[in-house]
Amino acid sequence: MNLPAIWAIYKFEMARFFRSILQSFVSPVISTSLYFVVFGAAIGSRIDQVEGVSYGAFIVPGLIMLSVMTQAISNASFGIYFPKFIGTIYELLSAPVNFLEIVLGFVGAAATKALFIGVVILGTAAFFVDLQIMHPVAMVIFLLLTCMSFSLLGFIIGIWARNFEQLQLVPLLVVTPLVFLGGSFYSISMLPPAWQTVAYFNPVVYLVSGFRWSFFGLADVPIAVSLLAIAGFTAICLAAVWWIFKTGWRIRT
Repeated sequence: MNLPAIWAIYKFEMARFFRSILQSFVSPVISTSLYFVVFGAAIGSRIDQVEGVSYGAFIVPGLIMLSVMTQAISNASFGIYFPKFIGTIYELLSAPVNFLEIVLGFVGAAATKALFIGVVILGTAAFFVDLQIMHPVAMVIFLLLTCMSFSLLGFIIGIWARNFEQLQLVPLLVVTPLVFLGGSFYSISMLPPAWQTVAYFNPVVYLVSGFRWSFFGLADVPIAVSLLAIAGFTAICLAAVWWIFKTGWRIRT
C-alpha cells in the first residue's frame, strides 16, 4: 500500500475544500436554517408530532442525509472529473499507484468533506430543536457508510461524465428526488398502503430509516435490512469502480 500517494491525493483534494471553507461552512448552515423555517415552522405548525417525536426533530436525520448524499456525490465526481478534463489523469495513471490507492485518496477526501457537512448540519439543528441521539455509535456508523458509499457513486459519475452538465445530472434528477420521496420529511407509515409498497423500492428509504432509528429508535424498516441495503450498495459501487479501472472505461480514451 502506497500510503504517501494516498496522502498526497487526499491532501490535494482537501486543500481545494479548505480554500472555499466559508462557502462550505456557511452554505449548509443557511440551507438548514431555511429548511427549518419552511418545514419546521410552516408544516410543523400543522403536524405537531410524528410517532411521538416533534416534527422539527423528526426531519433532522432526513436533512442530514439529503446534504451528505448530495455533497458526497458532488465532491467525488468533480474531484475525479477535473483531472480528466485538464488531462492530468494520465500522469496519475502512469505513476506507481494502483487503482485502490487512487480511489482511497479521492473517495476518502470526498467522504471527509461530506462528513464535515453532516456534522455542521447536526450542530445547526441543535439550535432549533431539542435532539437526543439514542444510539450514537449506530449514528456514526450509518453516517460514515453513507459518506463512503455515495462518494464512491460520485466517483463513478465523475468517470462517466463527459461534460460539466452531466456531473449535475444524476444528483439533481435522480438522487435529490429519491431523497425527498424516501421518507426524509415524513414517515412511510403515513402513506396509503399502495404508496408504501412503492416507497420500499426506493433505496434511500432504507438509509434514512436506519439513520432516523439511531436518533429516535423509530424505523420504517428493520435496522438489519437498512444495514444490509447500505452494505450491498457499497459493494456494488466498489465492484463498478474495480471494473472501470480494469477495463479503462472512459479513463484511457
